[in-house]
Parts: sequence; C-alpha cells; structure tokens
Amino acid sequence: MSVRRAIWGKKQEAIERALKEVDEDLFRYIRDFAYEEVLARPGLDLKTRELLAITALIALGSPKELATHLEGALRVGAKEEEVREAILQAAIFLGFPQALAAMKLFHKVLKGRGFAHPGEG
Repeated sequence: MSVRRAIWGKKQEAIERALKEVDEDLFRYIRDFAYEEVLARPGLDLKTRELLAITALIALGSPKELATHLEGALRVGAKEEEVREAILQAAIFLGFPQALAAMKLFHKVLKGRGFAHPGEG
C-alpha cells in the first residue's frame, strides 16, 4: 500500500486533486519525494512519523495540513491518547496557544470520526 493511501485513506483522490490544482510540479515532489521516498523509509514506523509531523505542523501553524496528519496518525495506528500526548508535549516547546489550537482541531477531527472528546457526553 502506498504511504499516501495509508495516511490519507479515502481522501487521497481529493487531496491529490487539490494539490495538483495548486501546482502540478509541486504535487509530484510531494507525492514522489515526501510521501513515497522519505515517509516510506525504514527506521521509523509510519505512526511515529505522523506524530512527528503533527508536532512540526503545530510549530508551523498549518491547521489544514495538521488536520490531515491528525487523521493520518489515527489511520496508521496511533491511539487517541498518543496523539493527545504529542500535542501536550508540543505545548512545552512550542507554546500553550499553539497546543490549545491543535487540541481544538484534534477534537474536531475526532468528532468527525464519531468520537466524543473528554468533557462531552
């Protein structure tokens, strides 16, 4: 299975279409190099790579991409608790406002997947 399919799931075609609309060459670099070369390398499993991506995207302040990788982390086997811990860990190094925004976004992702976050019934 391709790394993109593992992370993006059923959204793969829509994500690829959106990336192609921005720029065909950039899309190919993202597809071929970032996903199918770097993320497919041995040494780290895909779950770990997604947790690292979450932290980096929190630091960059990229909410759309962060949402994609929050979902991707769950899709490749990260537990809700592991994603929450990655966000909490980011708070110490990246700041509480960034972590708060990421946690709110994670709650939206979970709600979209049919999960209630802590504090909801």
